[in-house]
Parts: sequence; C-alpha cells; structure tokens
Amino acid sequence: MAWFRRGSKPGRAAGRPVDRADLEYLAEFVRTRRGVEAFIEPRTTVTETTVLLVAHDGEWTRRRTESPEIARRWAHGLSVPIYDVRLLGYPQRMRDYNERQKHRPL
Repeated sequence: MAWFRRGSKPGRAAGRPVDRADLEYLAEFVRTRRGVEAFIEPRTTVTETTVLLVAHDGEWTRRRTESPEIARRWAHGLSVPIYDVRLLGYPQRMRDYNERQKHRPL
C-alpha cells in the first residue's frame, strides 16, 4: 500500500523544501539585532527541525533547517551561541517579549 508510506525526503520539511532563503533570513536577523542566541528545536510529527533565534530583548524568529548538525554549523559560522531547547528550555526574555506583545496597543 504505497499511499500509506510517509518516507521522508532529505531537504524537505512539512511538505515543502527547505529554502536557502530561510538561512539568509536568519543571518539577517543576527546581523540586525544584539545578543542573539540560537536554539535547536527538535523534529516533531508536525514540523521538521527548526532554529529559533532570540535577541537580547526577547524578539524571536524561527525557520526550518535540514538537521541539527546543519544548524550548529550555521550558528558557529556566524559566531552565534547555539543550544538545544530540550536541555535548556525557552529563555525567559522570549516569554516576557511575547507577554509584552499581547498587551501592546494596536
């Protein structure tokens, strides 16, 4: 029954290819913010591995990546500290930023 096979194709994430533009977007985030740290978020049944970037003020963004190893190489290439979110959790400044955004006037 070929329909039920859900083999993963390299370089694909949640039904679409991982785009080099994603890594370029993340690099731009690093260049335009202070104190950025990277966090590897593990693959789930819904999403592939992602890289979460959190700036000094808690502003954050995330994009897909092919693997944790590629994320680590990318971060080391930009001299960005990188952590495993399963080991450290999400930084408090990110949660604080999200809370501030909820109460921000439109």
